[in-house]
Amino acid sequence: MTGALPVIAGSNFGYQLYPLRHCFAQMAAAGRTDFELWGIAGHAHLPWLSDEQARALRAQAADYGLRIRCLTPEQVSYPVNIASPNRDLRRHSLRGFRRAAQLAAELGAELLFLTAGCGSALEEPERGFARSAEALAEICGYAHELGLRCVLEPLQPSESNLVTTAGQAAAMLEAVRAPNLGVTLDTVAMAVAGESVEDYWRSVGDRLWHVHLIDGRPAGHLAWGDGWLDLRGILRDLVAGGYDGLLTVELFGEGKYHADPGAAHRRSARAIEQVLGELSGHLGRN
Repeated sequence: MTGALPVIAGSNFGYQLYPLRHCFAQMAAAGRTDFELWGIAGHAHLPWLSDEQARALRAQAADYGLRIRCLTPEQVSYPVNIASPNRDLRRHSLRGFRRAAQLAAELGAELLFLTAGCGSALEEPERGFARSAEALAEICGYAHELGLRCVLEPLQPSESNLVTTAGQAAAMLEAVRAPNLGVTLDTVAMAVAGESVEDYWRSVGDRLWHVHLIDGRPAGHLAWGDGWLDLRGILRDLVAGGYDGLLTVELFGEGKYHADPGAAHRRSARAIEQVLGELSGHLGRN
């Protein structure tokens, strides 16, 4: 194990029915200092967001002692698909991600969150993979000019037919060959794929730059304690491999947390903090 521990990030996942300022206030009250911003309508709809508005959001977050570290554009939905066989949809998606990179820089973020998109069900997966790699290379190249790193998340098979495993993420890294492209480990996607943290370390090594840490059955994006994933084992293996980045609790749960997302976040954070505290004590004895 290394001497550094990862950091729990606040986020607006689960806060669709609340103003973003309310989310900022609750994250600050929960002790968060780092924040992942999900670019959804009502909070930060990226197609409508101006540079000036982005800078205002950055200042508003700072008012609550929060720093926006990662921008996650809305993307696992039509018509945003960088691997689409439809040329117009692909161009539209690329323009959207270039704009997202500009806004990430204005927000002061260091990470731009990406997914591989989805190819046609009636073509060989290699064709969609190649389109995705080409698009990711363009996005990462532009993001690099702005001083940003990008993180690619393997999705569940219900979301993508291109990158759903650690091995496929490694293959995409090899295809794109962008020094500023790393990988996000999503614990639910990992569990659905039947994989482990060790599989990610073996496949992508030190390119593991971001983590969505949520419970599941194995799917669901649940608060910790509402699923059956092994939180202690996951954190132990992340820390043992040297991961010291962000841990974002990405709450969805089919709307079950909308009534009180703050409570779900606090419950999850307490569970994570308890395990990190135990791991920290172990580090101190070594």
